Amino acid sequence: MIAVTGANGLLGNFILKKFIDEKKTTVGLKRASSDLSFVDDNLKNIEWRNADVNDSNSLMDAFKNVDTVIHAAAVVSFDPRAKERIYATNVGGTRNVVNTCLLLGIPRLILVSSVAALGRKKGQTQINEDNQWIEGDLNSDYAKSKYLSELEVYRGQEEGLNISIVNPSVILAPADINKSSAQVFKYVKKERLFYVDGEINYVDARDVAEIIFKLYLNNIHGEKFIASAGHVSLKNLMNEIAFRFHKKNPSIKISPSLLQAAAWLEEIRCRLTGSEALISRQSVKMPKEKFAYQNQKSIDRLQMAYRPLSETLDWCCDHYNKAFTTNKHQ
Repeated sequence: MIAVTGANGLLGNFILKKFIDEKKTTVGLKRASSDLSFVDDNLKNIEWRNADVNDSNSLMDAFKNVDTVIHAAAVVSFDPRAKERIYATNVGGTRNVVNTCLLLGIPRLILVSSVAALGRKKGQTQINEDNQWIEGDLNSDYAKSKYLSELEVYRGQEEGLNISIVNPSVILAPADINKSSAQVFKYVKKERLFYVDGEINYVDARDVAEIIFKLYLNNIHGEKFIASAGHVSLKNLMNEIAFRFHKKNPSIKISPSLLQAAAWLEEIRCRLTGSEALISRQSVKMPKEKFAYQNQKSIDRLQMAYRPLSETLDWCCDHYNKAFTTNKHQ
């Protein structure tokens, strides 16, 4: 039996669906308070187990009769106020998952990490799975937490676990329009004028689920694989989204200094209102650096064929067009 942590999340939902569609006995793990309204309708009637990765006792119960754990639960945030929660869940939670697997004799663990956990430095353009971690100001709290979570998994490997690690780039998928992952679509839908110079590496959530399934099926241990379909400028990404929404393209480029000032003001606004920061001084460091995360290993070893960006954006924008129509106040 396979257990997926964070199975009701943006990516976990698609991992769970992939394994269920492939007729693998799989249970979804979620917190007792989690909302399943955005989970695929076909998954609502499968076995769900309540567990919190920050609660070892709940994991002991949830992992019963499991032989493979796919650990996808994580906090993804660049809000400086979320630092404690990021480390508690991404590092401490992964530690608990590893320890519980060892205690119960669960032989296999697949970690969903991030390209943010790979080493990078200014001026570098090509990054692959062999890049070593480099301390520096390019690393956000989120990036550091994912690197430390990988160390927890490697520690588990030293103690007898069979492990694999997947490092996705920016995951694109239909999401709840109130979640941070929908912000770029909401921004373009509202015909905002501004854009920043920079690039992002992207991947379709369904392709990440496919890589994880291939790792499971091929019984590959002790290796990590980048999951990334390609890279695109932020301007072109927003133009493509605008085209699908029949909206105007953002047309005014924001300078790096103005972007830093905007991030600082956003952090102040969020402290006063209690809302989550849409941008922060940590998050705006990255767009100006143009890294390309190499996917050749996944293509050669796993025969991955990544979906083109156009197909992914068609899928996402179709969902958001319907969601924005239903929720006009958004």
